[in-house]
Amino acid sequence: MSAAEAVSAAVPGTPAQAAVLAVAHSPADLAAARTQMGFSLGWHIVIACFGVGMPAITLIAEWRGHRYDDPTYRLLAHRWARAMGVLFAVGAVSGTILSFEMGLLWPGMMYTYGEVIGLPFTLEGFAFFIEAIFLGIYLYAWDRLPPRVHMLTAVPICIAGVASAFFVVTANAWMNQPRGFDVDDGRVVQVDPWAAMFNPAAWPQTVHMIIAAFMVAGFGMAAVYAVAILRGRNDRYHRLGFRLPFTVGAVLAPVQIGVGDWAAKFLATNQPAKLAAIEGVYRTASGVPLHVGGVYRDGEMHYALEIPDGLSLLAHWDPGATIIGLAEFPAADRPPVNIVHWSFQIMVAIGFALLALGVWFAITWWRRRNLPRSSWFFAGAALAGVAAPIAVESGWITTEVGRQPWIVWGHMRTEDAVSPVPGLVVGLLAVLAVYLVLTITSVYVLRRLAKVPLAQDEDVP
Repeated sequence: MSAAEAVSAAVPGTPAQAAVLAVAHSPADLAAARTQMGFSLGWHIVIACFGVGMPAITLIAEWRGHRYDDPTYRLLAHRWARAMGVLFAVGAVSGTILSFEMGLLWPGMMYTYGEVIGLPFTLEGFAFFIEAIFLGIYLYAWDRLPPRVHMLTAVPICIAGVASAFFVVTANAWMNQPRGFDVDDGRVVQVDPWAAMFNPAAWPQTVHMIIAAFMVAGFGMAAVYAVAILRGRNDRYHRLGFRLPFTVGAVLAPVQIGVGDWAAKFLATNQPAKLAAIEGVYRTASGVPLHVGGVYRDGEMHYALEIPDGLSLLAHWDPGATIIGLAEFPAADRPPVNIVHWSFQIMVAIGFALLALGVWFAITWWRRRNLPRSSWFFAGAALAGVAAPIAVESGWITTEVGRQPWIVWGHMRTEDAVSPVPGLVVGLLAVLAVYLVLTITSVYVLRRLAKVPLAQDEDVP
């Protein structure tokens, strides 16, 4: 009996599906595929965040520039628009790589569930083209269209950027909460793409991600000007360049903590294994404490600060609520606890640090209608530009690793979806080389753009 025939007998499905699954058990290739996908996604997600949040911040600056006849705001908007064009081009490249990787690295999933989850990818393609078309018009028509008309061309960019994030994240949400199909004798039938796209995890995940994208863009853009202010360039241009994007990030920080709590409560009901891994809960119990820090070993959380009944209270609004532990799931179905636990801890810690920085900013503005004067504040703001993307990466590690060993939760394991083609390590090295060149080129071009003066620089006070 061949390997394909052996798996076909063990795994229900079509012969072609079995052929895909039959040779998908090479540990080295699986590790290479997971590393490549994780690296590609981790690289792209930071650029994508700027694609979601930066257009709206730029549009606000342009509107204020025209509304109050303020050349400083107009100059900021012009510079941000040019950087936005560069980041969009780079994001298009990394996003295209990701699209190919979905089919090339994970044919088992795409072959089996492609018609179920194809809709959001298709719609994301439409959103991408709308964003590209109007971004081209927006950049080309600067000073060539009346101000109001020009600002209107930015509106589709803002909408398309958010829509792209929504569609892509609904696909990932489906991998956590697969819906929109039935399985009959191992075959996927009764496909409903709309039910798949609007699966139960779609709203908490998409809202959480879109807000995170605006925070990354806001804190990231503000960090550039925070560094300049620390270097003594404390003029109006740099202070406005800092104030507007930082305000966006600071306002959204408390909102994001509330949305994160919503997402965690969703996990408690719908993905208890992931929540148990996040908190290192092995045995099902009532009145479970919240763990801060710590190392999970032998079914226990060691060295953690425990808040009595904290997890039960946060997950169910009831300090005596029951939390399902990892022991309720087969050992082979449990995610790796320490990775998930610590990525979640890092995300939450950064979230509260950003909230504290935002409160500092808000109190100072309320009292003096001005920015804080402390260099410690601007040092913190500069670090926030790095910390916010780290929080996003940590959140995605929590989501992706917390779903393991499933690529489609409860239906298909990751090892059964990987490409049967050998030598995926070579592909990993090639992709790493491409991203290295992409990173160096992007940094070089952005630094060149920042140094080249614009025509109206002389008008800026």
